[in-house]
Amino acid sequence: MEIIISNASDRPIYEQIANQIRDAILAGRLAEGDGLPSIRSLANDLRVSVITTKRAYAELEALGFVDTVPGKGCFVAGGNLELLREEQLRGVESLLEQAWRDARAANISLPELHEMLDTIAE
Repeated sequence: MEIIISNASDRPIYEQIANQIRDAILAGRLAEGDGLPSIRSLANDLRVSVITTKRAYAELEALGFVDTVPGKGCFVAGGNLELLREEQLRGVESLLEQAWRDARAANISLPELHEMLDTIAE
């Protein structure tokens, strides 16, 4: 699993780590039961504090993406990934609704908005 962190990002490093692991789980690159690198190992690989990786894993556990087994490590959680994906879809829908409201207020037509989204997707 490759995680890329950026010191220039406006997001905290722990959040960058957690987001990339979460995205890998939702995309199926990490499957239920897969083990994550140990907190110390990941901190060493990324050259960040152990506290940073511990916070990223704690965030993922709080959101239901991973389970921690004392003495064994962190593993991709099972069962509720579809619910988590649904929650993520609702978030995207909410952002799209806001974009549509903003576009209407700026007198941007639906075809123009589609064109903008297609350009961003490329």
